[in-house]
Amino acid sequence: MSGERDVNALIKSMSATLVDGLYVFCTVPSDAVPTGLHARMQFQEAEGTTLILLLADAQKAGLKFEYPCRMITLSVQSSLEAVGFIARVAAELSKHGLGVHSVSGFHHDHLFVPEGREADALWYLREMARAQQ
Repeated sequence: MSGERDVNALIKSMSATLVDGLYVFCTVPSDAVPTGLHARMQFQEAEGTTLILLLADAQKAGLKFEYPCRMITLSVQSSLEAVGFIARVAAELSKHGLGVHSVSGFHHDHLFVPEGREADALWYLREMARAQQ
C-alpha cells in the first residue's frame, strides 16, 4: 500500500469523520505504563510515555491528563512519504484559530482538535476539499 503522494489530490479526495468519544493526552514514566489501558496512541519519548486515550479510561486509571479533544480521521490513503499534506491541513485550521495535534497511522491521518471545536474543524476540512474540486 503505497498511497497517494500528491498533496492536491489528497486534499481533493479527503473526507473527515468524527470518531466517537472524548480523548485526552497523558504522560507517564516509561516504566510505569498502566496495564489494561486501551490507548488510541502510545509514543515513547525521552521524558516518558505519551498516551492518547478516552477521558473515561484516564479517569478510571487515575491518570492526570490535559487537552480534552475530539478525534477526526482523514479518510484518504496518503503515502507515508507524502510531503506537505498535514502541514496544509494544519495551516488551514490555524487560519480559523483551531489548534490541531496530528497522528499519522499506516492507513490514515488523525487529528485531535479541542473539545467544542470539532464541528468547526469538520466544516473547514470539508470546505478545503470542496475548494480543490
